[in-house]
Amino acid sequence: MASLKPRDAKGKISLENFTVENFLGAIENSRQSQGTSIENYDFNKSRCRILSANDQISEGSKGVLYWMTRDCRIHDNWGILFSQRLALKNKLPLLICFSLFEAHHYYPTRRHQDFLIKGLELVKNDCEALNINFYLINQSPRELVKSVVKNKLGGVVCDFSPLKKRREWIDTLCKALPDDIPIVQVDAHNIVPAWIASEKQEIMAKTLRPKINKKLSEYLTGFPAVIKHPYKGIFNIETISFDKAFSVLKTTHDVGPVEEAGAKRGLEMLFKFMQKGLKHYGITSNDPSKEHTSNLSFWINFGHISAQRVALEVKSLESLYKEQVDKYLEELIVRRELAENYCFYNENYDNLMGAADWARKSLELHAGDKRSYLYSKEEFEKGLTHDDCWNAAQFQLKKEGKIHGYMRMYWCKKILEWSSGPKEALDTALWLNDTFALDGNDPNGFVGVMWSICGVHDQGWREREVFGKIRFMVEYSLRRKFDMEAYCARYGVVGKKEQKKGGSKRKNSN
Repeated sequence: MASLKPRDAKGKISLENFTVENFLGAIENSRQSQGTSIENYDFNKSRCRILSANDQISEGSKGVLYWMTRDCRIHDNWGILFSQRLALKNKLPLLICFSLFEAHHYYPTRRHQDFLIKGLELVKNDCEALNINFYLINQSPRELVKSVVKNKLGGVVCDFSPLKKRREWIDTLCKALPDDIPIVQVDAHNIVPAWIASEKQEIMAKTLRPKINKKLSEYLTGFPAVIKHPYKGIFNIETISFDKAFSVLKTTHDVGPVEEAGAKRGLEMLFKFMQKGLKHYGITSNDPSKEHTSNLSFWINFGHISAQRVALEVKSLESLYKEQVDKYLEELIVRRELAENYCFYNENYDNLMGAADWARKSLELHAGDKRSYLYSKEEFEKGLTHDDCWNAAQFQLKKEGKIHGYMRMYWCKKILEWSSGPKEALDTALWLNDTFALDGNDPNGFVGVMWSICGVHDQGWREREVFGKIRFMVEYSLRRKFDMEAYCARYGVVGKKEQKKGGSKRKNSN
């Protein structure tokens, strides 16, 4: 576990008497053990892509800007570390900007915005302690360029995201920046940078896995600490106070907050998983009635904690739970980066054109099949289906901002079964996921829906009505495998098959 491995009286690694404070201290010790400064650290520059013609900071520059969009943390962040390295090399102040401009595109509800803003407040506190300027702004990329030029900033470092809107913002910034200002993109979200992991869209996990594993030893390294920055600057940038941030953001649906934001909380959740849930991973983690998943997706999605830090800490327990660690790292690294790969190389990651030919043709062939039940978007949202298991999953989503991973697959596939066609199903599933889930509106969210409805990263199965060759899931299989009554009861649903009432269900009249 980082640089400090807790051991029992027999010398074996044990978490039994290890506290979360010990854990956080061990992580800080591990950062310090990597060297005194990022300036002296052997930084792997292949984590970066130079997006501009010029790669040198001009003389007379007044600072280096890190444009934070996706990885909203200070520590364990290769984007921050590279920015500080660049600033130290040129003896310049370091400043960070986060713009609320169109943030509602990825953070559409108060649930998302509360998690975002409270996380950014903690980022600002970290910046103040490290002598780094932090600015919460509401500027478009073109307006940000004006601030860069006005303040004579010598270089811009930005986050990587494979999603379309964020890529458009980066493209706009690149086109609008003067030629003498370099812009560098750093992939701090993936362990193996997306452009290094593969140069093309991978069909399945089995084609990406060997490529990832081949490079993992090079990239799965420890993080050095961000040091107190020795150069301070004063910049003329119009900022927004945090108490006014919510008034700037637009909301599309009335959905309230559900969880505490920030890096510390995310690391506490990681420790809880390592201490209590990891030993069950891959054994009972698929059981919706049990709490054996990591529950880290919120903090990874918002960039509050690093997937690489999670991998390092979990991997340190291999001698205790080798099989469980391997299964978890497969999900955290290979499967998660497969989603990044899909969104990076396929611009249709959110529509039917993103499906493979076999899947799209099969769905189109069965688009007119009779459905046993049809529900509107509003009925889905309110959990008014005939299926108690589905309703419980929807109530979990609305209440907690997430659905248990196994149930999310079932939840999504049933939307396909009970919608008038695959396009309507995809629209409904993405809307529900992106509106209520704190881990929605990211590559994992898009690919989870596309896998369920469009067979992305899957194979064709036996053809059947409605689904065509898309993998099928049924309620009786859920009930045979798991204690679904306990799961349903947790979210206020009776859960007993014989007590179903029909409610708002309606037979298809096709």
